[in-house]
Amino acid sequence: MDSGGLAELDDRITGCRACPRLVEWREEVARTKRAAFADETYWGRPVPGFGPADASLLIVGLAPAAHGANRTGRMFTGDRSGDVLYTALYDVGLASRSTAESADDGLTLYGVRITSPVHCAPPANKPTPQERDACRPWLVRELELLRPSLRAVVVLGGFGWQAALPAFAEAGWAVPRPRPAFAHGARLSLGSIELFGCFHVSQRNTFTGRLTPAMLRHVLRTAAAVAGLTTTPYAG
Repeated sequence: MDSGGLAELDDRITGCRACPRLVEWREEVARTKRAAFADETYWGRPVPGFGPADASLLIVGLAPAAHGANRTGRMFTGDRSGDVLYTALYDVGLASRSTAESADDGLTLYGVRITSPVHCAPPANKPTPQERDACRPWLVRELELLRPSLRAVVVLGGFGWQAALPAFAEAGWAVPRPRPAFAHGARLSLGSIELFGCFHVSQRNTFTGRLTPAMLRHVLRTAAAVAGLTTTPYAG
């Protein structure tokens, strides 16, 4: 695996200024801040992927949260959605700790990498189709670099599913047409890899019970087994 290539890609992503609306928003949020984080220095830039360069399992989200990853500089770190995701990864043995508070908190992922189809925090958590498409080459290149080790992918939510399938096609996988619709529990074989659909770990989904911890753990365990990763038993 070309770890230098992935590190270089991550560095290039953090300097991207391709989408004026997203640049303005992420930097405005970093200046004004949330009162609870008034003493912190926000990252305020595109957020690269997080996890080992030889990951066999990839998790694809949506975009950084304004006061989460846009503040901390690491995927799903510093917000409630991240709390849900990292707790589940820890529960099944794929993360070294259940909390993700800052980019230097010592959290390690085991065989798992986390990325998103849009790397800047968008207003109202809603990137436009144009912003999604402008960001796609980053995901395509990340997939190309991960290809030697990648065996399974968990896609969180319909937006991520719709953004990921064209990226996989551009990266060289044979994606069926018409493209399969997103559903929680959906499973799609692309030959060398398996894609799994999972409801997003958003507060709306987790607070209402649309996505429960047990549902999330089940998807992660199933995908991890395909990826050749060992998980730990967990009640529930």
